[in-house]
Amino acid sequence: MQISNHTDQLAALAEAGVHEHIFPGAAWAVGTVDDGVAGAAGRLTPDPASAAMQVDTLFDIASLTKIISVWSLTGRLLKQERLGLDSRLADVLPGTHGYALAPVTIFQLLTHTAGLPLRARLRASYGEVYDDIVRGVLREPLEGVPGQAVDYTDRAALILGLVIERLLGMPLDQALEEHVLRPLGMDATRFGPLPAAHGKLVAPTEYCEQAGAHLAGVTHDFSTRLLGGVCGISGLFSNVPDLQRFLQAMLAPDRHGEVFDADWVRDSLTVQTGSLNPSRGLFWHPAAGTGPEDDIWCHQGFTGTALWISPRRGRYAVLLTNKLYYTRDSARVNALRHAFMRRAFDL
Repeated sequence: MQISNHTDQLAALAEAGVHEHIFPGAAWAVGTVDDGVAGAAGRLTPDPASAAMQVDTLFDIASLTKIISVWSLTGRLLKQERLGLDSRLADVLPGTHGYALAPVTIFQLLTHTAGLPLRARLRASYGEVYDDIVRGVLREPLEGVPGQAVDYTDRAALILGLVIERLLGMPLDQALEEHVLRPLGMDATRFGPLPAAHGKLVAPTEYCEQAGAHLAGVTHDFSTRLLGGVCGISGLFSNVPDLQRFLQAMLAPDRHGEVFDADWVRDSLTVQTGSLNPSRGLFWHPAAGTGPEDDIWCHQGFTGTALWISPRRGRYAVLLTNKLYYTRDSARVNALRHAFMRRAFDL
């Protein structure tokens, strides 16, 4: 397959991440719209007796949930003209009437320019009852002036998930299954908690003192767990083959018009934040160390996951790891992800 001269180097990078204890294991892929190569390295845990990572091992994909679910379904609503980039939250979420979120637009949420609080902080702020949490989120004061700065925040995806549920009239997990996963054949992807008898290998993440074990099949993100495991922040489990299907569909949206609109994909992979830094598209951003002219767009997850796509090159890359098994610090996995991206796209 003539995708890259560096697939052996990609495999070596994944192996190096295991040997250097950046993560216990990883699965990865690079490809084009019609082809791809994939591999895996390491084991589910550092224990030599644990199962070897496989290409189809399920990972907690963390913030990649925002892309697979919220970004995809927002694009669907825009295509159907049930939502506009200039729609104000007051027009689509009645619970924001009279509060600071009311004039915030869908565009500002997608570009992380809404001035939202930078972290979820759900339990500390609102208690543990779902309706109280939602009410608190929608009434929270802003921390910045909308449109003046780019600040990545989980709350943008959380709020957009609520918009999607209201406009589609169903929970986010059902909407995702009906409009994205089933049409693309992403049969392994689903929100957790995963059933104990799921039948597929699941990469464990961080140690949970309450459970007395490393989490496996339960999202690492506390705010998501507090909301029942389904929200726009995180919570999805997926594997390399499913994410390949997703990225290949993005590279050829006309083949998958029931899922992706070509204009939506193009606009999302175009800088939308003008002179503000860091540059953003619509939930996507230029890969670290690249500029818009390089046309390599990225989204990363806290568990050590990443997606990259380049329409101009007609190429994608996926790297899934469970670095959270070892640490919440991301410095070393970020360096490895950067090296992986450069080799995957021949930079």
